[in-house]
Amino acid sequence: SFYEELLCHGILKPLTAPVEGMVVKEGSCNYVAPQGISSVVKYYLNQSAGADVFYEQHVTCISLRDGKWEVSRKMGPPEQFDIVILTMPVPQILQLQGDIVNIINESQKQQLESVSYSSRYALGLFYEAGTRIDVLWAAQYITNNPCIRFISIDNKKRNIESPEIGPSVVVHTTVAFGSEYLESDPAEVQQLILSHLERIVPSLPKPASIKCQKWRYSQVTKAVPNCPGQMILHTQPLLICGGDGFTCSNFDGCIDSALSLAEAVKSQL
Repeated sequence: SFYEELLCHGILKPLTAPVEGMVVKEGSCNYVAPQGISSVVKYYLNQSAGADVFYEQHVTCISLRDGKWEVSRKMGPPEQFDIVILTMPVPQILQLQGDIVNIINESQKQQLESVSYSSRYALGLFYEAGTRIDVLWAAQYITNNPCIRFISIDNKKRNIESPEIGPSVVVHTTVAFGSEYLESDPAEVQQLILSHLERIVPSLPKPASIKCQKWRYSQVTKAVPNCPGQMILHTQPLLICGGDGFTCSNFDGCIDSALSLAEAVKSQL
């Protein structure tokens, strides 16, 4: 039903562009978000009946204060909440300070500490409108390069090629490369990726701008074991955590965790 709704509103569309080297599982369907994956999040936020959303709030500490959760952040004063739901990567939950440190019991702590993630770099190359990228594919999985695993001509993959909008190329590194260069200088990493990219696709024109993004917690390689998509850390007031670290790193995994979180929250209201 989630896919049907998103397809109906044009948020998702079936993937029709050619993707070389993709492993297609029998009976599975692949989709693309023409306006980017953030459009899925924005769609659901718009359904939320006026929820106020605040971005770039770096939470550092969670403590109990007068029957509520006091949440501190890097910038700005602390705020109090009746319910707190944590969906950041699991290692970041374990880095939080305050009463939460003692609230997480030993068994839960062991479960959370067992979660592992792969790390990657993502590189974005952005071009002026009218630039031509002459390749036969929209995206390609690379199997014989120590640095690059995936390349996408993003506007082509999304099927939104337009003379007014410049094309963009997205590159994902291999897990091994991401792990090896995780703490390296980003400028050096960017140059390394570009040198490998030039060898794989020598016809690429010079981009107008480049963005290199470290993705420390890319995909869950080992989720919280024996978990129904969420974990209740405290009941009154409710402190609960979920996300792909409790299922798996794809859209289905996120939906499974979201439904499980919603049920747990509803039961406490």
